Amino acid sequence: MGEPSPPDGRVYLDHASTSPLRPAARRAVIEWLDGPGVAGDPGRIHHDGLRSRVALEQAREQVADWLGCRPRSIVFTSGATESIAAATWGARERDPVRRHVVLGAVEHSAVRQWAERGPHTVVGVDRTGRVDVDELLGAVRDDTALVHLQWGNHEVGTLQPVHEVVAACRERGVLVHIDAAQAAAHTALQLGDLGADLVSISGHKVGGPAGTGVLAVRTGLRVPPLLVGGDQERARRAGMENVPALVGLGAAAADLTESGAELADVARRRTGRIRDWAARTDGVEVLGADADGALPHLVCLGIADVEPQPVLLGLDARGVSVHSGSSCSSESLEPSPVLAAMGVDAERSLRISVGWSTADDDVERFLGATAAVLDELRSLRA
Repeated sequence: MGEPSPPDGRVYLDHASTSPLRPAARRAVIEWLDGPGVAGDPGRIHHDGLRSRVALEQAREQVADWLGCRPRSIVFTSGATESIAAATWGARERDPVRRHVVLGAVEHSAVRQWAERGPHTVVGVDRTGRVDVDELLGAVRDDTALVHLQWGNHEVGTLQPVHEVVAACRERGVLVHIDAAQAAAHTALQLGDLGADLVSISGHKVGGPAGTGVLAVRTGLRVPPLLVGGDQERARRAGMENVPALVGLGAAAADLTESGAELADVARRRTGRIRDWAARTDGVEVLGADADGALPHLVCLGIADVEPQPVLLGLDARGVSVHSGSSCSSESLEPSPVLAAMGVDAERSLRISVGWSTADDDVERFLGATAAVLDELRSLRA
């Protein structure tokens, strides 16, 4: 297959992996770094330390406003991976008798691998990637410490019944952790109303700086900290906070508080254009739930009889960046466990995800480039 030169400007449609830094977040970080007293430890009572403390707590309030919870619930971390680890480890350490964990088969690898470090039960899903509430709750035992449930799937976008599961877990007296890393920038979470015990958020997936994250802890809940060695974050996560990056996360959160609903509507319209194209294109299907049951910014396409790597390379040569739902296009050579759990082809898919920097023309360029690449590859097979 030839290698056409990309037109000026690339099309980035991989926001589910990481979203470019929002302009408001970039400005906030630069203003902080250019200002006086940057090196002040927010745990100190001198002027520079107090200046850092004020900036840190302002960021905490911005994040809490965005997530719909109290600022005291917000624990800053290095990202969703750390937040998930802290939630799982902390839930197990609360009670040496209750160490069992329940999770769905389509959870992120960060959840799966931490669950596997102790007794656990994996619950299957239907062909859209949705868990059955009765089956998930039926796996809860007397020694269950935690139930994991993602808000929306990271490969196919399928929404999970988080409100129903949270309410049922509260009745059973078992903690529940919601992985909201994929949903946070595109769904009004309102964690205070949800009532989940633990919720993990990733900064870089919402247009904040990389290396930032949140573990939202329900008011009144105490879990042992994963990282010890200091009293930072009210003794819930040791280590001096990354104030410049967290200032940027706060700015991104403020941006989302103001424009998040509008962004979600625009994202759904753009992914709807991709869904419509797939419905009328031979050899292409949408994997996961329909639009009403999925995250607005993400759509996963199954591509019949074509391997994902040459499709990705062909699109990249045309200046289009997307991802394959198959893990064999990234660090691992194994098929996607999410798609395998759904009972669909785990090795031939494309994941397209839009975000704050996406334009309508980006979607049109993706559709034109994908049609051309598939035609070339299928002609070569013929």
